[in-house]
Amino acid sequence: MKRQQGFTLIELIMVIVILGILAAVALPRFVNLGSDARTAAIKAVDGSMRSTNAIIYAKAAVGNLMTGTTAVPVNVSVNGVNIATAYGFATSVESMVLAMDLSDDFNTATTNEIRHAGAGTPANCKVVYVPATSLTAPPTYTVTDSGC
Repeated sequence: MKRQQGFTLIELIMVIVILGILAAVALPRFVNLGSDARTAAIKAVDGSMRSTNAIIYAKAAVGNLMTGTTAVPVNVSVNGVNIATAYGFATSVESMVLAMDLSDDFNTATTNEIRHAGAGTPANCKVVYVPATSLTAPPTYTVTDSGC
């Protein structure tokens, strides 16, 4: 009997078919990675806004304690930038962004919103900030990621 020294044509075709099926199943998982990345980025911006505002609030609280005043509006300095506050929190996204390190991927042209500029629908890939309205009503952050 002769020893076989390679693969038969049927074996090679079967391997190609199996690889094709795997590629067809796996490809859709990798096609939408951009959208997943933009969704994660806008959620990271939400977290960054919350953290920045917490720092602003802490500095405003310390400023009130140090001056002995209970006045609501206090300007605080974060990273050498003067930020206006109301009830201890940033008055707007525009003032908060001064203390944040945002890349050019984000658009702050709309009042109190940060949008992902690379999103398919930037109006549906954003974080909306509503400033504090009283000492008992802290700011709110609303993430919309349906258009990322």
